[in-house]
Amino acid sequence: MKILVTGSTGLVGTAVVRDLKEAGHTVCRLVRPSTTAEALGGSEGFDVQWDPASGALGAAGVGADAVVNLAGASIAEGRWTKARKQLLRTSRVETTRALVNALAKMPARPRVMISASAVGYYGSRGDELLNEESLPGNDFLSEIGKAWEAEAVKGEALGIRVVRARFGVILAKHGGAFPRMMRLFQFGVGGKIGSGKQWMSWITLADVVAILRFTLENGAARGAINVVSPQPVRNSEFTKELAQALHRPALFPAPAFALRLALGEMADALLLSSQRVQPAQLQRLGYRFLHPNLREALAAVLA
Repeated sequence: MKILVTGSTGLVGTAVVRDLKEAGHTVCRLVRPSTTAEALGGSEGFDVQWDPASGALGAAGVGADAVVNLAGASIAEGRWTKARKQLLRTSRVETTRALVNALAKMPARPRVMISASAVGYYGSRGDELLNEESLPGNDFLSEIGKAWEAEAVKGEALGIRVVRARFGVILAKHGGAFPRMMRLFQFGVGGKIGSGKQWMSWITLADVVAILRFTLENGAARGAINVVSPQPVRNSEFTKELAQALHRPALFPAPAFALRLALGEMADALLLSSQRVQPAQLQRLGYRFLHPNLREALAAVLA
């Protein structure tokens, strides 16, 4: 297949482009005019000029069979000022809108589009067991998630099979939030966050990549799909397992009030919220997880 990829320089995008290329697909990275050669790194695919502001897409993108839309500024990069929150929304919602509009102008449209989302769509739900049919929440990340997915769904009216991939916390040694978690334990100051009772829905980067390729190639995969392990854990269990994997103590809990003081609204949305999410759709489709168990997953990630 010829596959267009947005967000190709991020943690997931870099791994997905490499995997698709190794699987024999032709990968076209959609590159903004401002993207530097340093950010693009190695030649994992060939580049197609793409301007989300105008929706202009280079001619080399014509004839694509599939699109993987992973664009979006980092949620955890910096305090959520008004300007930062606007960027988080724009980089997801408006970029996806521009992408779908660009696909609409193609004489021959892709058959499938996978568009990123996140389990933040559900909001903080305590011990409630959530699946793809669960209602969304009403906080900042939930509102972004609803608007983000609404733009992706418009691709269905173009005859495109659309998958909305709701990512959980991605475990990867070299990027995302996980290295920051590790660092605290390596310095001997790690511990549970807040009460530790909040649920964490996690997934390894290896499973993320395998799931995205699985949904690209499986015509029965469509709609919302929770990209999470079938075994969510409470934060207290996660920190205990991580400490054990790193051979470090987990003695220093981070109080909720201190996190709110340091991070503001971001603390509640990213660190203290509880999402107990099940990958019901993936299980129905017969996907076999590479790392369903947290202890084994941490061992694989840290190897």
